[in-house]
Amino acid sequence: MSSTAGKVIRCRAAVAWEAGKPLSVETIEVAPPQKGEVRLKILFNSLCRTDVYWWDAKGQNPLFPRILGHEAAGVVESVGEGVTNLKPGDHALPIFTGECGECTHCKSEESNLCELLRINTDRGVMLSDGKTRFSKNGQPIYHFVGTSTFSEYTVLHAGCVAKINPAAPLDKVCIVSCGFCTGFGATVNVAKPKPNATVAVFGLGAVGLAACEGARVSGASRIIGVDLLPNRFEQAKKFGVTEFVNPKDHDKPVQQVIAEMTNGGVDRAIECTGSIQASISAFECTHDGWGTAVLVSVPKKDVEFRTHPMNFMEGRTLKGTFYGHYKPRTDIPSVVEKYLNKELELDKFITHTVPFSEINKAFELMLKGEGIRCLIRMEE
Repeated sequence: MSSTAGKVIRCRAAVAWEAGKPLSVETIEVAPPQKGEVRLKILFNSLCRTDVYWWDAKGQNPLFPRILGHEAAGVVESVGEGVTNLKPGDHALPIFTGECGECTHCKSEESNLCELLRINTDRGVMLSDGKTRFSKNGQPIYHFVGTSTFSEYTVLHAGCVAKINPAAPLDKVCIVSCGFCTGFGATVNVAKPKPNATVAVFGLGAVGLAACEGARVSGASRIIGVDLLPNRFEQAKKFGVTEFVNPKDHDKPVQQVIAEMTNGGVDRAIECTGSIQASISAFECTHDGWGTAVLVSVPKKDVEFRTHPMNFMEGRTLKGTFYGHYKPRTDIPSVVEKYLNKELELDKFITHTVPFSEINKAFELMLKGEGIRCLIRMEE
């Protein structure tokens, strides 16, 4: 048992005190884990656009002060009562969506949407008692998607912690806990392109590039990257993209451009932008008879997906996916093993590194659209 088990830990955290203002790195208190919970020592974070979206708090329900962060890796410091599958010293990935192992979804091979632990962006407290485990001078600080990894120590429900092989470098596999699996799994687990298939990927950010990587390892013959930023194409070639389409360069709908490029449409399309128009284009650019489109990103509230019913009747399929259809505790350890076996390439996703004290630089890079993933080293 660690020397800090059962005690309040004072540590650094990057606190979002209000929407859109720079995070403040300061000392906070982290309470010990309660029944069914785990306290992790976070060693590495990588910044995901979801963190920026909720930090900016435009169009959502703002909840502050809050500790953001969810794409990370660390080591178990202590466990609460009843936790038997994890112990201090275990290497682990915090996952923003969980796996209780008991609900209908967890027992189904067809779903990873745990009824108890699926993502909840509005909840800022722990499930067991409705309280936070973070505070500063007695003031509660809210949690974020059950992870709050922008803190040197954090407390999670045990079902949101995936134990991994300690041989895995935590500064590389941290991206497995969100962005990589979201995109890669959308391709290999949901779209399932066959060898020599044609695949279109809408959006060439980190998730989109992970979807491209999934198409590459699946043996796709053509991978068409669709994005409004032409400077992303050269970078995307490293992930298997063979052709680039910028909708701004054409005076016709992009789905029509892609259909003409591919003799009727692509076999598979994956949408990773959050734009409802991109979602429609991804579906309509697939080939009749067998084309499948997979929606990955969350669109804005109150938007509608509009397409003619004949597009379905002609044999096209539209699917959605969440976290690449991976069950956190069951499937993520095997993804890490594939990296260790050199079956997956993760290193090329990490393009920048900053120390924790300079975490706001990571936000600046993302807002400028520079790089893919910025690694945040917690220990300086």
